[in-house]
Amino acid sequence: MEKLKIGSKQMVVSPHYLASLAGSIIMEKGGNAFDAAVAVSACLAVVYPHMTGLGGDAFWLMYHNGSGEIKGYNGSGRSGRKADRDQYKGERAIPVRGPRSAITVPGMVDSWAEILAAYGRLSLREVLKPAIMYAEKGFPVSPDQCQNTVKNAEWLSCMPITADIYLPGGKPPSPGERFVQKELARTLTLIAEKGRDTFYKGEIAQALAAYLQNNGGILNLEDFGLHRGEWVSPLSSTYRGYAIYQMPPNSQGFTGLMTLNILENYDFGMIEHGSFEYYHLLIEALKLSFSDCNKVLTDPEFSQIPLGRLLDKEYARELAAKIGLPALQAESRPLGSDTSYAAAVDEDGNAVSFIQSLYFEFGSGVTAGDTGVILQNRGAFFSLDPDHVNTLEPGKRTFHTLMPAMAFRGGKPKFLYGTQGQGGEGQPQTQTALITRMVDYGMDPQTAVHEPRWVWGRTWGERVEGVRIESRVAPEVIAKLRKHGHHVTVVGEFDGVMGHAGIIEIDDQGFLRGGSDPRSDGAAIGI
Repeated sequence: MEKLKIGSKQMVVSPHYLASLAGSIIMEKGGNAFDAAVAVSACLAVVYPHMTGLGGDAFWLMYHNGSGEIKGYNGSGRSGRKADRDQYKGERAIPVRGPRSAITVPGMVDSWAEILAAYGRLSLREVLKPAIMYAEKGFPVSPDQCQNTVKNAEWLSCMPITADIYLPGGKPPSPGERFVQKELARTLTLIAEKGRDTFYKGEIAQALAAYLQNNGGILNLEDFGLHRGEWVSPLSSTYRGYAIYQMPPNSQGFTGLMTLNILENYDFGMIEHGSFEYYHLLIEALKLSFSDCNKVLTDPEFSQIPLGRLLDKEYARELAAKIGLPALQAESRPLGSDTSYAAAVDEDGNAVSFIQSLYFEFGSGVTAGDTGVILQNRGAFFSLDPDHVNTLEPGKRTFHTLMPAMAFRGGKPKFLYGTQGQGGEGQPQTQTALITRMVDYGMDPQTAVHEPRWVWGRTWGERVEGVRIESRVAPEVIAKLRKHGHHVTVVGEFDGVMGHAGIIEIDDQGFLRGGSDPRSDGAAIGI
């Protein structure tokens, strides 16, 4: 097992080691955790391009030690003003690839500017330098990028512009091959020099909108110009003396809080970690949370979400009483699987937990003109059913799977944690595993991410339904899960389908302990 990383001054964790290194360097140059987080975010958009990019969204959960503020920034985009169900008459669902799947404005670039303006020490120009360097001069392709390119090569080869970039020479790149993105470097340089408005109102916005309009897309220049993210107050609940914070809707963060409220009714001192009882209980509690989430979650500006009831401890006791030995029958929905979670803590105690996404691997697959920007297909998750809570309407934010988390103790951050979650529903599942392992079983961050994981539900394009579980889980545990009604598929020892988790812990001595997922190409870097 990889050794736990411990820093006395600062810590960065991300799913790509070059992005983690960039964040650490930014702090060494005088930046704080907020500067470092934006640098990591931008680097991931370059070195993990199948998972995230400038054409996607980001959610940020932040603690400012000077003011004691715990704030969130919702960097998700709204659907275009002309994006309505009539655009898809005769179709059962919104397309998942191509220009007509790119119907929500990307929110990530706006979030960079807002966070730096509120809390940063450095300029956008300074924090984007590492990302620009990797885009312009190239970086060694990671195994994860290679695997995902091979997996998606057939349809990528049919996408103009995108195929030229991500299938150089007509084939997927090999691990370690130099990967250069000149067009993306130019776009990042423009943003560094001219600021976020060039992406939403200026030269880049004009190129993005023109390409979509000329290729059957729905978003237009005015949609980009109207975009603004939103500062929000996080949701919170308690778990065994910890205050747990999540992003509010349109994020699914409250499912993580609901699940912990349910689990708090059980004595984990009587439940062995890794046992049948452990896996069964967590899976069943999560199913109950998903059931409510799927009924109500959408843009809260369009539909009231009964968070008071959903996060009520008495309601959690009612749900906990429904858990028995037979597996509950529940339906999952196939969701996208590409996200990147990262976190940063600096020597002043500032902390940032954030996650960003294109939705599916390579998003919509649409690289707009000569911008180098792949646009997300997050809007494909809208429903075309007019009676569905998440039905497509103009100017609306869709149900969002992204959910960075923090756990506080004594009014200070204790754990920053999150994950890329296969199927979207994987995020609350892995988060629940991580926090219970640390709080209930006393594991350090590296052990918590290293231990075997499971994921219940489906990723888009996958036919597997039920529970996928890593082969390191004891055979007798797997047999017992099957005996009690779980449809179990055994996968690899450290299988990528489990996502890429990351954790930073601030321990009782003030040291920073980082856990990086062996299933990813990432690193925890502390000084």
